[in-house]
Amino acid sequence: MAEPQNFRDHIPSITDTGNKRKWMYPQIIKGKLYKYRDIVSYALLALLFSSPFIKINGEQMILLNVMERKFVFFGIIFWPQDFYLFVLALLTFMVFIVMFTAIFGRVWCGWACPQTIFMEMVFRKIENWIEGDWIHQQKLNQGPLSFEKVAKKTAKHSIFILISFLISNIFLAYIIGSDELIKIMSEPLGQHISGFISILIFTMVFYIVFSYLRELVCTVICPYGRLQGVLLDNQSIIVAYDYERGEPRGKILKNTEQEHLGDCIDCKVCVHVCPTGIDIRNGTQLECINCTACIDACDMVMEKINRPKRLIGFMSEDQIKTKSPFKLSRKVYAYSVVLLILFSVLSFMLISRSDIETTVLRAGGTLYQLRDNGIVSNLYNAELVNKTTKMVKFEMRPIDPDTKIQYIRKEDEIKMGSSVKVTFFVLRPQKSVSKYKSEIGIEIWSEGKLIDKIKTNFIAPPSE
Repeated sequence: MAEPQNFRDHIPSITDTGNKRKWMYPQIIKGKLYKYRDIVSYALLALLFSSPFIKINGEQMILLNVMERKFVFFGIIFWPQDFYLFVLALLTFMVFIVMFTAIFGRVWCGWACPQTIFMEMVFRKIENWIEGDWIHQQKLNQGPLSFEKVAKKTAKHSIFILISFLISNIFLAYIIGSDELIKIMSEPLGQHISGFISILIFTMVFYIVFSYLRELVCTVICPYGRLQGVLLDNQSIIVAYDYERGEPRGKILKNTEQEHLGDCIDCKVCVHVCPTGIDIRNGTQLECINCTACIDACDMVMEKINRPKRLIGFMSEDQIKTKSPFKLSRKVYAYSVVLLILFSVLSFMLISRSDIETTVLRAGGTLYQLRDNGIVSNLYNAELVNKTTKMVKFEMRPIDPDTKIQYIRKEDEIKMGSSVKVTFFVLRPQKSVSKYKSEIGIEIWSEGKLIDKIKTNFIAPPSE
């Protein structure tokens, strides 16, 4: 491996003086892995653009409406009352990310992150189509102002703005819903000023990200690259350079014995194709997004010089050093156990989640009331939340046949995504009371089906 240099002291996107942006011009080599990335990227793009318009049970497939505190995942609605499920799901996802990173490094960034997919598979391809390959782009940017330069730059940035506008619409559809977005786009501007302003703001944000910030989002803004530094170990599978095989580097010279040299011919093609501008031969770096472009590039070179492929490939540090087969570390097994437990608990909670969430509490500041005929009563307040996609009619029934309900404020139906409050007395014969504080059960029925069961306390003097 090459001796440590100053590559860790600065980011590749900044010049050595540190006062100027160094623009990246990655070379595109369409190898085997690049073609696989194409398939994955366009499949994910199709899913991203179609999800807001797919309806399941009358609801958008994925909706993240923060303003109305309504979240929908695959037709299942989650309300603020389901916050515990959200926290548990987020915790499960975080543990999965930690475990996935510990095993495979930052492969998410290179293959599935929306930033990388849009930048490399959409905007970069448009840029190459209009301005030419990486060499032509350099010449165009460094050259004098001309009609060709103005025309190409105008065309490129116009298309960038249009695509950013499209992305902003899709992004907004996930927040406010596709139906509301269609209203904004189809109805007069004066009726949806705030909606159009939001779209314009998002359009400018996406345009700046993909036309100017680019790889800085991955190398400077996103914290995931730094997170990977504490999660990786010698057993992690990452995009790595096999320095045991590649060193010492040297050019191929005709009619010269070079048995002492490694397989790396120092062509620097792996550097030219890197979208973040690093040299993978220097070892693991936080700027590496595991896009695998350097693997395709190196394989192409190895093929040309009749040497084995995968001088750069998916490998662990232990595999490079000891040539030992891949094996999972102990911490991965620990992550797996924690993830399994969290996933099991989350699955159980989702399966057992009722359509109606009921909360019953005794009215504050009140005691029992003794009535005629040996009846004792307690006053209760109840709130029922409808988590379904339709109106629900309901009925409250006490479990104990001797117990009765007397309504003060009665409701018998709940609108979709809404809640109702009910105030009522629970009446019990005092002779059935054996202790001062006892437990009673109330069932919630809808269309002949038991949908929820709640327990609460009942206070009354015990019968003598």
